[in-house]
Amino acid sequence: MSTQLNYQTHGVGEDVILVHGLFGDLDNLKALAQTLESDYRVTRVDVPNHGQSPHWDKMDYPSLAASLVALLDELGTTKAHLIGHSMGGKIVLATALLHPERVSSVVAADIAPVPYAPRHQRVFAALTSLPLDGSIDRKDALNHLLARGVDEATSQFLLKSFRRAETGFSWRMNLNGLIASYDEIIGWPFNHRHYSGPTLFIRGDESDYVTASHKDAILSQFPKVQLKSIGGAGHWLHAQKPGIFNRLVKNFLDSQHPELHG
Repeated sequence: MSTQLNYQTHGVGEDVILVHGLFGDLDNLKALAQTLESDYRVTRVDVPNHGQSPHWDKMDYPSLAASLVALLDELGTTKAHLIGHSMGGKIVLATALLHPERVSSVVAADIAPVPYAPRHQRVFAALTSLPLDGSIDRKDALNHLLARGVDEATSQFLLKSFRRAETGFSWRMNLNGLIASYDEIIGWPFNHRHYSGPTLFIRGDESDYVTASHKDAILSQFPKVQLKSIGGAGHWLHAQKPGIFNRLVKNFLDSQHPELHG
């Protein structure tokens, strides 16, 4: 199982790693990267089973955390600030819990360190029922997803991974691997660990991914935490309110070195 991730690096300074969520790729947090690149060396990664990173039959948070540590080794850096959205947030939180010596700080966007109930069955059913034999084109694929109850914004997002193959179409993401790993993706096996470094949780106030009921779990595992909420934003807070989101993240990173960013 290869742990070599596909990634892009820009900028100079302390290392920052950006990790996207389920079904995404390294472009999801590109606007944040562009905000940070004037002061940091920013690396955007494709998570395994996404984008151009290796396909794994099964993925879980310990192995995903290990893949981030291997990336830090490849980049030649001892420590990095880790920032992730949704599943990517869980990946960076797991890395902080399992490998705290490699993590300068951690930012989790609209996710909590808890297990979640399944909520993607409709998406998986729509994706797996989509014919890839070339009998339908991208427009037909969009209509297929919409007809199966996937909203338009999510459908357009998913279709970024839909690409023409030698015959018909294929998914850039490893759909079978994601389905096989889904219980691990929504799970959380780390309740008795904690990370004492600087931590920021940012939630969208219209999202149900992070609620008051999660506060104890957050505080017990990440005691040195700041909690921020963005008004008028849902789960896709980095895309819906990019100016506010990017500023919150940059201020958090800069505050750790006021002598450099004062």
